[in-house]
Amino acid sequence: MTSVSLKPVRSAPAMAAAASPAPPAALSQSQRTVRLGGTAVDLLTFDEARDVIVGRSLSGGARPLAVASANLDHIKHFGHGSRWAGTAATTADLEWLTLLDGAPLVAKARQVTGEDWQRLAGSDLSPVLLEEAQRHGLSVGFLGGRPETQEIARTRLSQEYPGLEVAGFWAPERSELTDHAAATALAAEIATTGVDMLFVCLGKPRQELWIAEYGALSGAKVLLAFGAVVDFVAGTVRRAPEQVRDAGFEWAWRLALEPRRLASRYLVDGPPAYLQLGRQSGSPVGNRQWWDGAAESHQGRRVAGTAESTVNRPPMVRQAGFRPVTEDTDVAVLVVTYNSEETLPLLLDDLRREAGEQSIKVVVADNSPTPHTLAAAAREPLVHAFRTGGNLGYAAAINRAMERVGSAGAYLVLNPDLRVDPGAINALLVRMRAVNAGVVVPVLLDDDGSVYPSLRREPSLTSALGDALLGSRLPNRPEWLSEMDRDNESYRHAHSVEWATGAALLIRADTAAAVGAWDEQFFLYSEETDFFRRVRETGSSIWFEPHSIMRHSRGGSGSSPELDALMAANRVRYVRKHRTRTYAGVFHATVNLGLLLRAGIPGQQGILARVALPGRWDGLPSATVDQDVPAADMPIGSVIIPACNEAAVLGRTLAPLAPYAAAGRIEVIVACNGCTDGTEQVAASFLGVKVLQVDAASKVAAMNAANRTATLWPRVYLDADISMGPSTLRELLLRLHKDDTLAARPAYTNDTAGASWPVRAFYRARRRLPSMSGALWGAGTYAVTEAGHRRLGDFPSVTADDLYVDQAFAPEEKEVLTGIPVVVRVPRDVHGLMAVLRRSRRGNVEQGAVGGSGTGTQTVRELAASVRGPVSLADAVVYAGFSAAARVVVAAPKAAGGLSGGSAWERDNSSRI
Repeated sequence: MTSVSLKPVRSAPAMAAAASPAPPAALSQSQRTVRLGGTAVDLLTFDEARDVIVGRSLSGGARPLAVASANLDHIKHFGHGSRWAGTAATTADLEWLTLLDGAPLVAKARQVTGEDWQRLAGSDLSPVLLEEAQRHGLSVGFLGGRPETQEIARTRLSQEYPGLEVAGFWAPERSELTDHAAATALAAEIATTGVDMLFVCLGKPRQELWIAEYGALSGAKVLLAFGAVVDFVAGTVRRAPEQVRDAGFEWAWRLALEPRRLASRYLVDGPPAYLQLGRQSGSPVGNRQWWDGAAESHQGRRVAGTAESTVNRPPMVRQAGFRPVTEDTDVAVLVVTYNSEETLPLLLDDLRREAGEQSIKVVVADNSPTPHTLAAAAREPLVHAFRTGGNLGYAAAINRAMERVGSAGAYLVLNPDLRVDPGAINALLVRMRAVNAGVVVPVLLDDDGSVYPSLRREPSLTSALGDALLGSRLPNRPEWLSEMDRDNESYRHAHSVEWATGAALLIRADTAAAVGAWDEQFFLYSEETDFFRRVRETGSSIWFEPHSIMRHSRGGSGSSPELDALMAANRVRYVRKHRTRTYAGVFHATVNLGLLLRAGIPGQQGILARVALPGRWDGLPSATVDQDVPAADMPIGSVIIPACNEAAVLGRTLAPLAPYAAAGRIEVIVACNGCTDGTEQVAASFLGVKVLQVDAASKVAAMNAANRTATLWPRVYLDADISMGPSTLRELLLRLHKDDTLAARPAYTNDTAGASWPVRAFYRARRRLPSMSGALWGAGTYAVTEAGHRRLGDFPSVTADDLYVDQAFAPEEKEVLTGIPVVVRVPRDVHGLMAVLRRSRRGNVEQGAVGGSGTGTQTVRELAASVRGPVSLADAVVYAGFSAAARVVVAAPKAAGGLSGGSAWERDNSSRI
């Protein structure tokens, strides 16, 4: 072994002065931290770095100072989009200083700032810091390295720095570093020595991760993540010659010395990190608090601590224990259940224990077809449990629970088959406050105690291809070839993630408000993928907390070929929602490839056939509605039904609504206009329904007459042939009882059973047009608040009243709900369809006459964009043909007699049989 002196050839001040350029006068303090490769790097001279580190070691601060060196390996681990991005960031317990290291980063810093900066490698700083520690009586310690290497280092330190106080050497096994109890004990042991300056030599990213998690517990005032310094001190690894270092080729020197260990770092990981440096570098991101008074602190004066972070606000002081939903609590737990009577009581027992650390209220949204789950929940009187009105799916049930839960500091969504380990909820809260995360997720353990790989990456073509070809094989394949994170290291440390399975997640209250409702088009699966994406779009981060442990009996969640097909279909639905049509098409083909390769596996038969053709997705599991909503749960409001000769269908419409009118919860008014078929008698046969008779056969006259009779708000206007269940009505009224919306309509679904092929093709194409799903018209029903109605006044004499209402409100004033749909029965034959289209076209022409505008050009563009194959092409041709025929038949507004249309009301009778 070659003996090399540790001490610098020149004195520390002389070395720093010779090697370090003066602070750039043109660069303000707010520009001294820049973004390189997506991570914040602090631009200091050699003198400044020495002064900050030694000064903080002398006087401490409000929190310890962690120092890292940023090179390409640092960008690989902590840069933009990396697994550990955001981990080496200042928190309430720890402050980070990231120094410029590596020739590519030095060059990029010069390009960004227009000034020259020196490379500040830990191996260059260490001899100076050791000399300063000896001069000032500071104690140093070394964590990492082999025991035999540490013994050599101890001997050499005593020779080179005889007055240096060495607090200790620690050489833990890797298992000690990843085991929380062992790592905590190690930090506590270090703290007993009173070490001032701790060199943490564990290699990237392990040294930064250990510092981030346990550094504050070590008691060290400064922690230096300086990799191989202990090897350099011992002389077991030789530094590159100065000329090689100055030329930026130290990496080649080290690669030549240790090719097996370093080949992957420099030759595999290095090029992508270099590209990341070019893409994710730019303007300054502001300065950090360590800057102020750095030079003075080296003279022995205390460094002022940073101001208390707003994200580290103290926990809200509230009475612990299960609380009523009317009270504000630290955490509101939302549990969606389905036949969960056996597992729910166990979860509630765990939550009751956790309520000793923070105030908790619990809301259970039950999708079960039987009352057993609600009976189990009723044994805990302070748990608010309710029927959702059917099996609405996970997203819809969460939305219903959010409507009832009231205010809280955070919302914890849990599967009912989870068990919560002691302290798990508090650990989520601590992490959320420490990093200001929008969402925090726990580690999930399977029944056998193994870690379930719950962390996920954003779906992409490459990850879909990797999963299709490899499945669970080659679990350590590159990240871009797998959506699932199977790396064990990911489950040992806290870090930011893109998304995770939705079994357990804690959502900060303001994040929940910013993101809004969960997307109910996803009955099961991918709803959490969509929610997490929208969390990220708000600018909030998502963190994984390994010290929050929950146990998930995944067998209780159930599986079947139908659910597996739904999972695959919803992956495609998600990509269709957020990506281009071409991208989604290739993604769909890749998913189909994976299903094809697994078609011979038992239990996988038939899944490909269900997923390959989107037209078959309607047959997959979806929301089902239980029409039995307790009368006490129905909000107050009015339902106005204009009816002209609707005796054949009116009973079907009134049957689910009349009981709530009889109970006094809503008023149902049937405004019969020009009826000659006994419609009045049908309406009068329902207890609680009010019947009006209007002589003129005019829909708007009937609605105006009903408005003068009605007394309740909001008001729902419902065509007599539209089927609206109590759950849909309840959802619509609840939404309009809030103050931020003036008008709304429910989702709708077309009942095409019994319709001819051209009619079915027309409505398939119509369903693919985005503009058909975002307006108030088209569903045969809409609702307005009292404030909204004041804007409308009396309905004018127009054919398309729903179009008139839609145009009266700005987009932010109206809403299309995504919950339980109403049923629209479409025409059964071409003659009936043409009658509906002529009336619709006449209404559009009228609205143009009163200031509206046609949407023909937009429809043509959407129709062309909807074509994805031969079936959708044929549907689009049929749609275009029917639409063109309706345009030809309908006369211009003036020729047709003005706004009234001047012609008899055209309607389809084929769907009324």
